[in-house]
Amino acid sequence: MPNYVDDHQIKEPPLWIAAPAALEQLRTRLAVEAKVAVDTESDSLFSYFEKVCLLQISTDEADAVVDPLALTRALAILAPLFADARVEKVFHAAEYDILCLKRDYQFAFANIFDTMIAARILGWKNVGLGNILQERFGVTLNKKMQRADWGRRPLTPAQIAYAREDTHYLLALRDLQVGELEQAGRLEEAREEFERLTRVEPTPRTFDPDGYWNMDGARELNPVELGVLRELFRLRDAQARKENRPPFKVISDATLLRVASARPASPRALAHLSGVSEYVTQRYSTLILSAVTRGIASPQTTTPHPRARNDALLDYAARNRLGKLKEWRKARAVQRGVETDVIVSNDVLYAVARKNPRTLEGLIGASGLGPWKAREYGEEMLAVLHGKKR
Repeated sequence: MPNYVDDHQIKEPPLWIAAPAALEQLRTRLAVEAKVAVDTESDSLFSYFEKVCLLQISTDEADAVVDPLALTRALAILAPLFADARVEKVFHAAEYDILCLKRDYQFAFANIFDTMIAARILGWKNVGLGNILQERFGVTLNKKMQRADWGRRPLTPAQIAYAREDTHYLLALRDLQVGELEQAGRLEEAREEFERLTRVEPTPRTFDPDGYWNMDGARELNPVELGVLRELFRLRDAQARKENRPPFKVISDATLLRVASARPASPRALAHLSGVSEYVTQRYSTLILSAVTRGIASPQTTTPHPRARNDALLDYAARNRLGKLKEWRKARAVQRGVETDVIVSNDVLYAVARKNPRTLEGLIGASGLGPWKAREYGEEMLAVLHGKKR
């Protein structure tokens, strides 16, 4: 095991950046760096309208924890850093962070390195950051704050310490992985996947009014009960938006199903339902009982149609092609010792199965495969689709 802890002990507190002047000083320091480590913390467990609540940035010399809630407008001065192809931005599991930063600040991205993707391409068994640092460097991260409410202020010292650890070790991990990727002949593959991540785009949160059909137990309800569930489901989302809380923290799925099955007619009957909390009955009983009345008056006599999954959009022939492509991908993944989506993603397989290309150019156009994966897997995929022998 490398002498990593001695060389990279956390000795100084992180820079706490919550004022425009401090942010400008940080920007100046970062302008001379060739690579920086980046992470974010958001409040999806506590808000309906999720937002970035912390931005952590580390160099070889220092760690900074930036408070976006105090710097909403000023944070724009960091946009050139993320778009600068001369500076490598090192993340662990970058996609979520990139989507959040694009959504909240319209940042553009160039030249990233994702240590989780690198670990997956290398076939590492455990790809969570805590497991990697423990196995590779003997460093144990404190993960007790994973479910903390990052939108509340002030943050505790424990929260700030937790946040800085997520970037403090990333640059050294990146250097280790670059060496292993080069040795394995996989660096070009990794770079191609990193470049793909710079192009992901956030989509606005939308509510599917028929989404209740996908809840566990919904398909066992009769039309009247299903009508009640429909009304409760829509009520919950409206209330979650109003309170800016996640729907599951307003009323749980299990509670919705219990109420739909029992159809209580009074606050007392609602309060006596097993599993319905006192909080729910006190806060929402009038709204719930009104939803029950509406549902009883308008049973759900037709099958709801929640938003279709990818496979629901495929015809019989396309689903057959998809099955063959998945069998090929699984065999290829076993051969390489990696997870199946390291070979090609589900999105690629669905696109190829749907459009059924017959040439390598058509395959690339249909799927968006990058040059490396097209060279490595393109002819094999065409052979699977059309029975050609390589």
